[in-house]
Amino acid sequence: MMINDWRASIVKPGTAILEAIRILDETPAKICLVVDDSDRLIATVTDGDIRRGLLRSVQLGDTVEKIMKSNPVTSSESEDHLDRIRAMASRRIHQMPIVNDFGQVVGLETLSPVTDKDGEHDNWVVLMAGGLGTRLHPLTHTTPKPLIEVGGKPILETIIEQFTRQGFRRIHISVNYRRDMIKSYFGDGSRWNADIKYLNESEALGTAGALGLLAEKPHDPMIVMNADLLTKVNFEALLDIHRQTGADATMAVREYDFQVPFGVVDLEGDQITDIIEKPVHKFFVNAGLYVVEPEVLDHIPVQAHLDMPELFRNLIGLGKRTTVFPIREYWLDIGRADDLHRARQEFGSEFSTD
Repeated sequence: MMINDWRASIVKPGTAILEAIRILDETPAKICLVVDDSDRLIATVTDGDIRRGLLRSVQLGDTVEKIMKSNPVTSSESEDHLDRIRAMASRRIHQMPIVNDFGQVVGLETLSPVTDKDGEHDNWVVLMAGGLGTRLHPLTHTTPKPLIEVGGKPILETIIEQFTRQGFRRIHISVNYRRDMIKSYFGDGSRWNADIKYLNESEALGTAGALGLLAEKPHDPMIVMNADLLTKVNFEALLDIHRQTGADATMAVREYDFQVPFGVVDLEGDQITDIIEKPVHKFFVNAGLYVVEPEVLDHIPVQAHLDMPELFRNLIGLGKRTTVFPIREYWLDIGRADDLHRARQEFGSEFSTD
């Protein structure tokens, strides 16, 4: 379809990535059109470009020059609408800028998202809520961690609301510890306009093992998430990256910085080659959020303990394609008491408008 307010997506090469993120989040086009001083199109920026930049340690305060895609696929003014749609579908792209003979942007065509009507998704969501929450004792002696309140409601309720707002309503919850409390609170999910089913673990099966309890195999990729996370991740963007890469399984990751509190000595044999004072090392860590293809279920044993990292290692050993989705949105794992304290402090500012 044609985007009427495409001019809101125009940026210059010196635009900060943070400003590009604002435009991507707030405009229907979901693309930034990078133009020169003569309004000629020189590049584009999408959500995927930003996330790939994060993998290269690009900072959000940097300019879009560091992440923009030069020589984007474009269409001329004279090209037929259906030809543009076919071109986007064949190239697996969602947007196509329209330019005149001078290379200036005069319009923007988008491919309707591959979702159900009204932004609804058929993808199943599996929330892992069977853990004991031992690191949050004594709070979890009587209350399962997913029911601990943050912002006046259980953690799991906020998670379900985030999914249903984005059109994901087919939800499975794996339960074990104090399962009756969780099932009593959420019921069939109709209160949240969701369809909730439960995977009853007779014993702890791990963050992947519970998938072996699914009664049938879904038709579409599944989103799997730990039930102790507060995040504002764009789940549709997660699915888009998964599809674009052709992955069998995708793991969401977060950047984690660790500073060595000493001067680090580089050596060749017994010779000092350099001394680096208190260096900072950057890692990407598992964020407890995944997408898996239905066929991955064939590699999950029934009623056997299996964690997601082990499943990914198994898939890698089988030659399957595994990839990552860098999270740029708010994310917090509520594993310890200080994480819970932080979540309660930040909830109002991060989720108050949701």
